[in-house]
Amino acid sequence: MHVASLKDIKNGKVTDAYFFRTLEILKTKKIKKHVKAEFIAKNLPCDWQWGVLAGIEECAELLKDLKVSVRSMREGTIFRPYQPVMEIEGEYTDFGIYETALLGFLCQASGIATRAARCKKAAGMRGVISFGARRMHPSIAPMIERNAYIGGCDGVATLKAADLIGEKATGTMPHTLIIIMGDSTSASKAFDEVIDRNVNRIALVDTFGDEKFEALNVARALGDNLFGVRLDTPGSRRGDFYRILEEVRWELNLRGFNKIKLLVSGGIDEQEILKLNHFVDAYGVGTAISNASVVDFSMDIIEMDGVPVAKRGKMSGSKRVVRCPECLKSKIVPYSEGKINCECGGKTEDLLLPFIVNRSLKEPLPEAKEIRKYVLKQLEKFPLDKNIE
Repeated sequence: MHVASLKDIKNGKVTDAYFFRTLEILKTKKIKKHVKAEFIAKNLPCDWQWGVLAGIEECAELLKDLKVSVRSMREGTIFRPYQPVMEIEGEYTDFGIYETALLGFLCQASGIATRAARCKKAAGMRGVISFGARRMHPSIAPMIERNAYIGGCDGVATLKAADLIGEKATGTMPHTLIIIMGDSTSASKAFDEVIDRNVNRIALVDTFGDEKFEALNVARALGDNLFGVRLDTPGSRRGDFYRILEEVRWELNLRGFNKIKLLVSGGIDEQEILKLNHFVDAYGVGTAISNASVVDFSMDIIEMDGVPVAKRGKMSGSKRVVRCPECLKSKIVPYSEGKINCECGGKTEDLLLPFIVNRSLKEPLPEAKEIRKYVLKQLEKFPLDKNIE
């Protein structure tokens, strides 16, 4: 398998070579520097105005045994560009070679969690399920779906990821079953006869025929047992998807099948969700989340032997990020800054908190469900970008 193990990562096997050369020079010259290094993203993909921090749990696994102190935002914190999300303090030679891995943990996980949060924000109370594991290397499928979940997705599709987050895997039926069984109605009846009653009966209705006629056929065949129908209509046959959904909803309602839910998948992202919300009850989102643009974090030294210092384009010195829990307005201030009140009159709280001290986690890592709740609570006050809304 073309993947690195945790041992490989801890041994620096996935580190950029120039960090090893730097370490070799410093050790040969007997240069030791106590530094502080921060992780920030100057910009977010697609001009997004906020991101969801993820990957902290994996960073903890790498950092907890090192001679460093770490301040970090809580995993799931919604952050803005230029805000430091994590700060590491210690001898540079004790942690410098892990820059590549730490950035890898944060950049991809945060991109996935952010895109999931955007889809969930667009969907509102409607369900959003992560369907994108098949688009990525299977060895990272649990990472993808775990971060999709904490970002706001209501469920995940793969068994390993479901175990990781403490939930049951979610899914409907594939086109394969319908092709083998001959038609949607036969496949749906077989599903109803065989699969555990605790699993919702959701029929796929776009394999061979018109969506509204297939939906009516399975509705008549399964009656009250049918929870919903899923439309995964290919783009080449989709036409005006909004009108297709409108027809399906109309025809079902007209015949008394008002309780049957409409689920859609295939090429769905936050823009598409906003267009289809009027008729759709839940979404399966695949590539948009699993292949989300990474958040371009960088790690930079901002203090050396107690003296603020940074390269061009970076602000030196250790910092605080404070945020008002009422209006969620935030501000970056020097670490030495005293008490700060928000413009709205509320008291601010620090987002960068002690995370690792004396080779120990300051607090136990939260479960995925707890992180997801934290994200959803913040999302109530964070709008989608104006060009989307």
